[in-house]
Amino acid sequence: VFAELAPDRGQRAHGPKRGIIKEVIGRESDPRAASILAMHTHGIREGFSADEETQANAAQKPTLKGRTDLRDVPLITIDPEDARDHDDAVYATPDTDEKNKGGWRVWVAIADVAAYVTTGSALDRGAWRRGNSTYFPDRVAPMLPESLSADLCSLREHEERACLAVEMTFDREGRKVRHKFVRGLMRSAAKLSYEQAQAAIDGKPDDKTGPLLETILKPLWAAYACVWEARTKRQPLEIDAPEHKIIFKDGKVASVKRRERFDAHKLIEEFMIQANVCAAETLEQKTRPQIYRCHDRPSDTKIAALTDFLPTVDMSWAKGQSITSGRFNRILHLAEQSPNKDIINEVILRTQSQAVYTPENIGHFGLNLRAYSHFTSPIRRYADVTIHRALIRALKLGDDGATDAEEQRYDETAQHISDTERQSMAAERDATARYISAFLADRIGANFEGRVTGVTRFGLFVRLDETQADGLAPISTLGN
Repeated sequence: VFAELAPDRGQRAHGPKRGIIKEVIGRESDPRAASILAMHTHGIREGFSADEETQANAAQKPTLKGRTDLRDVPLITIDPEDARDHDDAVYATPDTDEKNKGGWRVWVAIADVAAYVTTGSALDRGAWRRGNSTYFPDRVAPMLPESLSADLCSLREHEERACLAVEMTFDREGRKVRHKFVRGLMRSAAKLSYEQAQAAIDGKPDDKTGPLLETILKPLWAAYACVWEARTKRQPLEIDAPEHKIIFKDGKVASVKRRERFDAHKLIEEFMIQANVCAAETLEQKTRPQIYRCHDRPSDTKIAALTDFLPTVDMSWAKGQSITSGRFNRILHLAEQSPNKDIINEVILRTQSQAVYTPENIGHFGLNLRAYSHFTSPIRRYADVTIHRALIRALKLGDDGATDAEEQRYDETAQHISDTERQSMAAERDATARYISAFLADRIGANFEGRVTGVTRFGLFVRLDETQADGLAPISTLGN
């Protein structure tokens, strides 16, 4: 039961307080209640105001007015199989410029959310408050109403959609030589899952991917291989942090399995990173303020802790040398053949600073980039909406760009969306832990493979391999 305390009027000074029952959300033992409990615990807002719904429902389909026609560019979306919204679409083709032999032109088109979520409107105020969408194993608390997030702002297959797109040109060694942004009207040529796209590249196309293999998928992979070469030289941090997916059946947790990661994931990830860099660089070139996505180098305290830890797994961290992502990668590479691979990855992950949003650029240590902003996910992150508006103003792509008042509020907005991101992460972890606990509740007495992840005076912290569940083995249970 979710209850709210009544006003103080009529309350007794001592004894139980009176409350008003606001909503019955189900039994705590019901696995489906985990997400709702986590949302209430961490202050995640659900639902939309009447004004937001009214504005969203009044939104019109886009027209070509004021836009570049990209409908003949065969952009495709590649997303998780169960994705309900599609922020981004991609397309690649060899560069025909004689001066750039072996180079590639890559398009990344992103849903034009700023066209619908206008500055100061009800939708804008609501999206600012939420800061981002929150993703639970069984539901989503979206930043925008479904009529936008899953329809007009989603790059749906064979439907005309407004977009903000960037065309990037890379040389044969994967270095970006130029880029340009346009505000366009596109029509997605196909909606694919990561598994579908990867299977086609691996020689197992289906009826949908077969016709796309030579003309769209193979050029995408060739361009990705080219860009990956430059990424390898850049040496971003390569932590292997496995994700797990909770599988439901008949309303209960049926299993927990590790998410497979394909080259298709890395392809989309790398092209999105490149598009984000283009956004940050363009705003700098136009001397416009923006909210950066920054990641500071690890603190001296955390480096000291890492230095103490590594000898326990027969490794070392030389003091006095500069701290770079490449140094961390060398340790991670050595750990590949170690039985302690998972814990070494975990400790190096804990050593890193937390990424934040800020108008002051300090670079991105993990990606090893000088300037980086979030541009590619405006359906689910308010940070990206601000970058879209900033680009619209900087490039004179419309009269709905960033306003002076909005730019003056960037400090407050950056702090707020950094806070809401942490809030969402805590809620997602909370819900996941509850679901996994519900799954394990029926397996008391079973044996599991696990690994010690922490040692204290009162016991051992252990992580189970199968489910990634964390738990405490109290010292009283350990015997001699």
